[in-house]
Amino acid sequence: MSEKTQEQILMKGNEAIAEAACRAGCLAYYGYPITPQNELIGYMAKRLPELGRIFIQAESEVSAINMVYGSASCGVRAMTSSSSPGISLKQEGISYAAGADIPLVFVNIVRGGPGLGSIAPAQSDYFQSTRGGGHGDYHVICLAPASVQEACDLTYAAFDMADTWRVPVMILGDGVIGQMMEGITLPPMRDLSSLPSKASWAVGNMKGRAARHITSINLVPAELEKLIRERFERYAAIAEKEVRYEEKNCQDAKVILVAYGTSARICQGALEKARAKGLPVGLFRPISVWPFPSSQLSSYATPEMTYLSVEMSMGQMVEDIRLAVNGKAPVELLSHSGGVLPTEEEIVSRIERILEGKA
Repeated sequence: MSEKTQEQILMKGNEAIAEAACRAGCLAYYGYPITPQNELIGYMAKRLPELGRIFIQAESEVSAINMVYGSASCGVRAMTSSSSPGISLKQEGISYAAGADIPLVFVNIVRGGPGLGSIAPAQSDYFQSTRGGGHGDYHVICLAPASVQEACDLTYAAFDMADTWRVPVMILGDGVIGQMMEGITLPPMRDLSSLPSKASWAVGNMKGRAARHITSINLVPAELEKLIRERFERYAAIAEKEVRYEEKNCQDAKVILVAYGTSARICQGALEKARAKGLPVGLFRPISVWPFPSSQLSSYATPEMTYLSVEMSMGQMVEDIRLAVNGKAPVELLSHSGGVLPTEEEIVSRIERILEGKA
């Protein structure tokens, strides 16, 4: 593949994420197969050796995330990916990375659950993704693409965000985003010498200086609390500077659809159908689901309008919407689970019922 091409090429979402990571300067990938993200690990297995970089299929998801932790603590850009139950297995290592202030990128191409569930696309990992996911007080930046191009672009940006803030960054997709094919324009290949230096904190290169020990353990409660409070000050800065969202037709809307990822794609079609009928409908799409665009979303809230959360879960993001709106407008839910997708027609029907006062 040409590293300088700017023309559009056809790629699956999983492949685009993988190539974007390579172009962002990912030097090491560790993973374990699981549907529906296997194209990502398969692409990395071929592409990284071509670039003279590291690919290892670990013996388990637990091994994979700890390998990422080790590489990232040495200052290199490192990554893993999985799907729902595999991400659950990685959560201890992600918590360790958050507690040690280690930047890394991980990808969740969500499938239906709970348990082994199905391999169909779902959004039922939202709570896990936006509440840290593992044990302890921490956050990860969580970015939710709604197209293959956006999956590529957000992955490319995720490595810079991880390094800037020294936090894990998550790309939250689903089986549709991972498997669908679209024409995309790839970003340029980063010059590795241009990547930010991590010499001030990383292990390695220890000749002539004291060895460093990167760890998340601190057995003195007051010291640990101080570190956590300092980290939450950083999270507050992230919430100020890294919020991402898209809005359409919200200014005059009486119903605002709120959706992310694949649900937002379906809502876009429903929005067009509703507007064609003359219905006052808007669409608000969180791109960063943590930090959540609370103030931007709530700016439209009045008692005369209604938010409708459209989710491929039993209702998880709807809680963030209600927290953001804080009682200033009604918030309703249209939900599916287990891998079932909403349809444009049922969304339009629900909009009509809300506007008629029959929801």
